[in-house]
Formats: sequence, C-alpha cells, structure tokens
Amino acid sequence: MKRPNLTTMLLLAATAGFLVVSTLRVEGLIDPIVATEAPAAFDNQTNGFISQQDFDAALEQFEEIQTIDDGLGPVYNAQGCVECHQNPITGGISQITELRAGHKDAYGNFVDAPGGSLINDRAIDPSIQERVPDSEKIRTFRTSLNVLGDGFVEAIDDGTLSTIAAAQPLQSGGLIAGQTTDVPVLESPTGATGVGRFGWKNQHASLLSFSGDAYLNEMGITNRLVPDENSSLGRSVAAFDTVPDPEDAVKNDIDLFASFMRATKAPPRDATLAQTPDAIAGSVLFNQIGCNICHVTSITTAPPGTLVDGGAFVVPPALGNKIIHPFGDFLLHDIATGDGIVQNGGQSTANKLRTAPLWGVRTRDRLMHAGLALTFKEAILRHGGEASGVRASFQALLPLLQNQIIAFLKSP
Repeated sequence: MKRPNLTTMLLLAATAGFLVVSTLRVEGLIDPIVATEAPAAFDNQTNGFISQQDFDAALEQFEEIQTIDDGLGPVYNAQGCVECHQNPITGGISQITELRAGHKDAYGNFVDAPGGSLINDRAIDPSIQERVPDSEKIRTFRTSLNVLGDGFVEAIDDGTLSTIAAAQPLQSGGLIAGQTTDVPVLESPTGATGVGRFGWKNQHASLLSFSGDAYLNEMGITNRLVPDENSSLGRSVAAFDTVPDPEDAVKNDIDLFASFMRATKAPPRDATLAQTPDAIAGSVLFNQIGCNICHVTSITTAPPGTLVDGGAFVVPPALGNKIIHPFGDFLLHDIATGDGIVQNGGQSTANKLRTAPLWGVRTRDRLMHAGLALTFKEAILRHGGEASGVRASFQALLPLLQNQIIAFLKSP
C-alpha cells in the first residue's frame, strides 16, 4: 500500500481533531523523530534553554522597574515588563490593558491615530499626556498576554502554522479559515520575514523583535531594533527626552527579555481538576463541537537546528521536538469581536485577532482581547463569525453538558 505523504498525514491528523506535528526523515521508510513533552510549571525554573543562573539574571531584568533616570518614557504604559506579565508568576498574564485607536478613511481603510494606534496611558509630564482624539472613532482595549512558554511557540516551524490553517476549512465545512501573516523580523540583517504569532494581531514572529517593540511602546525606551522615539499624538517629545536610553549604551536588555521568555516553562494544567469526570467529559465535548479547530490541543515544535525567525534564530535542543498544549493555533480569525485595528497584517486583518491560547486561562478573570467577558460562558457566547457554528453547537447542548465544557476550561 502506498504511504501517504507528509502533507496528507498532517492534514489527516488535524482533521481528526488534534495536531501533533513531528518532523519526519525518509530513509527508505518514514521514521518519526521522537518528540517529548515540553516542561510545564509555575516555578520560575529554566526550561533548559539557559542555565538557572542565567535565567535568574534574565528574570531580574524582566522584573526591573524603570525610572525617568533610567530612560523611562517620555510617554509609556508601564515601568517594567513585570507590571503587565505577572500572574501567578513573572511572565504570566494580568488584568492590565493597553489602549489603541484610529479611524477609517474615505475608502474604508483603517488609519492610525496621530503618532500611531497605541495611545500611551502615562507620561513623565502632563503636557505630553496622550488621550484619544474625538476624530478617532475606532477604539479598543487589549489585555496583556501570557509570555510563559513562548520560547516553544517561537520554535514552531512556519510550515506547521500554515498546515494548521490549511486544515481548518476541511474540518469546519469551510466556515473556519485561520490566516497567517508574514511580518518583519527586526533583528534579521537581510530583512527577512516570518509567520507572526506574538501579540493580538500576530505583529511579531520573533521574541527578540517582540522585546524591542515592547521596550519602546510600553516603556518608552528605544533600542537597537526600534531606535526612533515615540511621539505624543504626533507631537515631538524631544524636549522631555533628556536621559539617554539604556540601549544607547549598548546594554542588552532586550536580549535578556527574549532569553527569559525563551527559557520559561509552559503554563501547566491543573492536573487534579483535569482528571475529574466532568472535565474529562468536557474535553471530549470541546473537541466534538469543534472548539479545538482553533484552540488546537497539541503542537510539536521544530527539530533542534531548524532555522526560524526568518533564519535569525536556531531552534536549540531545549525547545526543539517538544510537544506543547497551547489550546490555540496562533492564527488570525474573524469571530465578530474584532477591534478594527490594523498592524502588520494589512487591511484584511482589521477585524481579525489571534486565537487566544487557553493555556494558563485559569489564572485570568477577564477574558478575550478586551477583557470584557467575565465568565467562560460569556466568552463562548461572544464568539461569532467563523466561530458561529461552533457557538451554535454549544448552545444546542443541555446545560449539564455545557457545564462540563466549562469545567474543562477551568483546567488549562
């Protein structure tokens, strides 16, 4: 019997309701390279990417509070990475939000607010405090994201995400179709791109790019990847920028931020709750009604030695061939909750958002991109668009069965 090719095998696996992608090598026969479970825990211990000593140093930098004397601002959102990523441990999610705004032009295209769609909540001087202009009618909050386990997410091969996207129409009768976006890898000397996976709009493919972007946009500190100071609604803040930013002295803060995230363990499940009869039944129902088409249960990272981030990062043994359980696909979807904002993906992504990975969701009390859903049931019922069929299937279940799905959702 003829063996199916790799693409067919992956599509069949995805259509079966899960996706565990391992690299195969061909030596006359198909010989799978064994993948192992990624370490998962809330314990502030390295996943092996760097030593514990180096992890502790990177953690310390991630937790450092910046002051004006350190180069903070002039406009900013937070004084340190940990302010937005801290529950239940450093790197986790939080209740902190950022504010974005813009408007549509005469052709219906999204246009940033003056100076960019990000409206900074804080400033070192009241005269440059940003606020949403009346002209910017598109407005949204974005909740802070979990960064634990993101080293494994970075180590997912671009082709794996494309394969997941290709399988979704087959799984959903054409209703669900995740979108990949090619975004700049800021550290690439050749201007390479990669498939975006970080941020609500999949703005970045690389954790180093993500770090450089956040250092400027969240703390107002320029760096070698993002060297130009932000404005205050398009107005120069140069008069208030009197302290050299740390990166001007060739400090490697953004490298430490990236190393910390790459070395974190994945968010663990509540093993006790996951083994209860209701959670087990809820897991089965979750798959049966199609939630796992977007909230993909399992993905395997690329093998060690694989080039990712447009060739700027080599997957190390600690991150390669690791099975993760993100309950997400890292793709953009329109589920009728879009915020209307365009970033790196072009105008077609205005009302699309990255599927929220559900790992670690039990540590969060405000759900979905704006944090406006306060219960799991509210979050499910807000799904529309591509997810309207799955929502209808949930609504058709008896209350007992709905509650079993919610019991399952409390375990990741």
